Amino acid sequence: MQTTRSPAPSSGTSSSGTSSSLFGGITLAALAALIALPLILPSATLATEIVIFAMAALACNLLLGYTGLLSFGQAIFFGIGAYLSSLVMIHLGAGLIMALVVAAIAGALAAALVGALAIRRTGIYFVMLTLAFTQLAYFIAYTASDWTGGDNGLLDVPRPPLALGGLVIADLEPAVSYYIFVAALFLLLFVAARRIIGSPFGSTLVAIRENPDRAAAVGYDTRQFKILAFTLSGAITGIAGALYAMLLHFAPLSNIELPMSENILIMTIIGGTGSLLGSLLGSTAIVLLGDWLSAIWPRWLMLLGIALIGVVIFMRGGLWGGIEGVVAKLRERRGGPEA
Repeated sequence: MQTTRSPAPSSGTSSSGTSSSLFGGITLAALAALIALPLILPSATLATEIVIFAMAALACNLLLGYTGLLSFGQAIFFGIGAYLSSLVMIHLGAGLIMALVVAAIAGALAAALVGALAIRRTGIYFVMLTLAFTQLAYFIAYTASDWTGGDNGLLDVPRPPLALGGLVIADLEPAVSYYIFVAALFLLLFVAARRIIGSPFGSTLVAIRENPDRAAAVGYDTRQFKILAFTLSGAITGIAGALYAMLLHFAPLSNIELPMSENILIMTIIGGTGSLLGSLLGSTAIVLLGDWLSAIWPRWLMLLGIALIGVVIFMRGGLWGGIEGVVAKLRERRGGPEA
């Protein structure tokens, strides 16, 4: 589905793509945010949850923000990553790296299959197909209770130490240690996503988002590019699902439910579509609002809805767009119209 045109991101993702730009500017801002989260928040576990969902929102942004595909299928890849990584750790004794590799491959394959089938239709029909695939995946997980635990979820998910070649590098059971690992992995994926978006492949995705017919007319196989975008998004989302299962020591059925797709989409839109750093802002806002508002009022979802409506109405580009607007106004006041 082609969304409304959004401005090109100013986060350096569409620039030259050199190593200096990849590791400077917006990447330094992401690093600063990752360092600040566990220091500001009451627990490292809450900070870890934010970063994991930021990873899932970043993957969704590759589809929605850069390819123009509004997909409700993100829960499929999130849930499959959580289930398969947990199963190989529980039954095969797989280590951390192997579990994440399995989650990435499983998420990528599932996304390639869903993408290949769903992009045969456009507009609302594409959206409904991704929604239908999510419901199908949910009922498969629900009925395969011997593997997934059904309503009870998959229990006793381990959190293996970070090890290479039998050498234990770090014990990840402490909450702070696990946060450092998740944050480092997010930063690595963030830089990789910036490189992808700044490459000719990323420029082609943006061209498809803006005008798929014109992109096809100049010779691009838009179907293949969309499937590749789905595959990349699915791989990253699968990794996020695996990390979430290790965080909880539990893989609940809700990981593969439609509300999970909705949450990831909301984080992406609130943070700012077309902005990779917006993914981190969106996940921070939604997770913290849910955590704080639930302590104020049992019907906190109503308050969350009001807050989201305010962001959508008054911040057209999401939280990141609002920040950019404030910075632009401050520059104009300091330097005059020429600035």
